Amino acid sequence: MSGFSNPVTEAELHAWLDGELPEERQAAVERHLADHPEVAQRFERYRAQRSLLGQSFGPLIDQPLPARLTPPFTARDPSEKPLPSRGRAVWWGTAIAASLLMFVAGGASGWLMRDRIGLRAEPPTAAFIADAVAAHRVFSVEVRHPVEIGVEEEAHLVNWLSKRLGKNMRCPKVTRGGYQLMGGRLLADSAGPVAMYMYEDAAGRRITLYIRPSPNTSGSAFRFAQDGGVRALYWQDNGLALAVAGETDRDTLSGVAEEVYGALNS
Repeated sequence: MSGFSNPVTEAELHAWLDGELPEERQAAVERHLADHPEVAQRFERYRAQRSLLGQSFGPLIDQPLPARLTPPFTARDPSEKPLPSRGRAVWWGTAIAASLLMFVAGGASGWLMRDRIGLRAEPPTAAFIADAVAAHRVFSVEVRHPVEIGVEEEAHLVNWLSKRLGKNMRCPKVTRGGYQLMGGRLLADSAGPVAMYMYEDAAGRRITLYIRPSPNTSGSAFRFAQDGGVRALYWQDNGLALAVAGETDRDTLSGVAEEVYGALNS
């Protein structure tokens, strides 16, 4: 736990995430994250969202400026004193940079907010995938408490999660790829309750299944995303948004996703 005399601040947590935290505070921040798993999960979600934003909007920086954004944008008042040529160049450069920054930031935040204010996309948006990847990173490394309810209480787990999400939550107990169900837990995001199942193979590799209700009842094709070493396959079906995530190859995730789809629709 961080010391009362010098507690870890929110600013230090963001500096840690950005790789700008002073070295003398590294140990304190890492202890704080270890003592507060909910904070660690939140910042893993930030990390995943930042990576997805970079993948989605980073290429915009290298694209040529559209003609409609090149000077002059509007007619100048004849009474204004003209800027020197160098001043005009600096002014236009600043204006264009500000316009692009607003476009990238506004477009990115708007895309993420679509999932938060009810304008849900088909398939699930970047915010949902970021939540699923963050949950995988936080819980898949747990040694003593990877799940809340173990597979030995599978009937109770399924009934509990089905009641909370309002949908059938019966998932495969063993996959054809050799992943066995360990159990699961109830989580929450800003949209409400979330079910998470965890699977493990003989080599100790883990895959998580992240499920939350979605008002859109139509289905969608499987989509693929990657954040660092974590890959995710996600889709939407029968009023649910689902994501299978793990540090494994796409074919393995596809096989698990197909079996999950079959179990939930049987």
